[in-house]
Amino acid sequence: MFKKINLLLLSVILLSCSAHNISTSMPDSSSILDKMRLANSHLMKKWPDPTVDTVTNKRRPSNIWTRAAYYEGLMALYSIDPDPVYYNYAVKWSAGHEWDTAYKRPGNRNADDQACGQTYIELYQIDPQPERIEKIKANIDLMLEDERNDAWWWIDALQMAMPVFAKLGAVTRDNRYFEKMYQIYNYTKTQHGGNGLYNPEDKLWWRDKDFVPPKTTANGRDVYWSRGNGWVLAAMVRVLDVMPEDAPHREEYLTMFKNMAEALVPLQREDGFWNVSLQDPKDFGGKETSGTAFFVYGCAWGLNNGILTDTKYKTAVVKGWNAMVKDALHPNGFLGFVQGTGKQPSDGQPVTYDKKPDFEDYALGAFLLAGSEVYKFARSKN
Repeated sequence: MFKKINLLLLSVILLSCSAHNISTSMPDSSSILDKMRLANSHLMKKWPDPTVDTVTNKRRPSNIWTRAAYYEGLMALYSIDPDPVYYNYAVKWSAGHEWDTAYKRPGNRNADDQACGQTYIELYQIDPQPERIEKIKANIDLMLEDERNDAWWWIDALQMAMPVFAKLGAVTRDNRYFEKMYQIYNYTKTQHGGNGLYNPEDKLWWRDKDFVPPKTTANGRDVYWSRGNGWVLAAMVRVLDVMPEDAPHREEYLTMFKNMAEALVPLQREDGFWNVSLQDPKDFGGKETSGTAFFVYGCAWGLNNGILTDTKYKTAVVKGWNAMVKDALHPNGFLGFVQGTGKQPSDGQPVTYDKKPDFEDYALGAFLLAGSEVYKFARSKN
């Protein structure tokens, strides 16, 4: 009897160790690429014509922010797996929208509508046809002349628009884009919501003025939304990745990136995911893929660029990637545990393996961004 109990205990211990080894073992680069291709193929099959409007509760053009975030990931996939199918798919999408902002509103300052410009500029860098950046440049140029700096009143906007400014600055070698980007970013950081949306003590961001204290979770914790902070971390990465070393205010973004990474790693769950509410696991706690993917993306990029060197970041990256592949990625490429659109932990609930969010594209973009950097990191270790 005691022998059976001991054998049972040993089996449990071995299974626990096995699970631990799986979650912290670096996958090989070919496996990472296979998972990226699988996830991407699911969306491309669903949307064979990328210019078709998206219809949920209403009809929207397919170059709104959700799809723009996907194309950021697709271009990252293309950078490590240069399949012409990816390039042509991105060009068809862009040309179908006439290389213009979402909704084509003259003088539009909405960051969500400008996000598509990130891919337009990257496609221009591959094939510098003037029409590819003419309209997005004209749109941003109007903001250069605008004295207002309050356009980015919600933190998602940093990821949607900051890389557009940074990419234009790099392409045109014009520091005005970097200066204006900093002015609007700094207003968001230090002024929106009273004293800014960034908390230097916790090194995390509140989504907008509605979540600045005294607003708290039911358990009295600050409301730090996972995907919202993921957008900010991704913004820092995508800005730093293209800014020249001597570009103005680069050190600000580098410091912000390092501070956020330092704050986020201890908040990772044992299973490799992050909760939708970063500091309160009892506030709609559970696995969530989109925020997790952005944090993996950021930390992996930091490792690849020699900015993050502590082994805790490698552990976080490997655990996060393996968790998404093991627990969120379906055999057909669909990504589970994705919180639907919203602005806080309670939105889009429940978040489960099988539930389809209202939009599937932005989380895939984050997953592909993460995969591209994990792929590079794995190759550097092989």
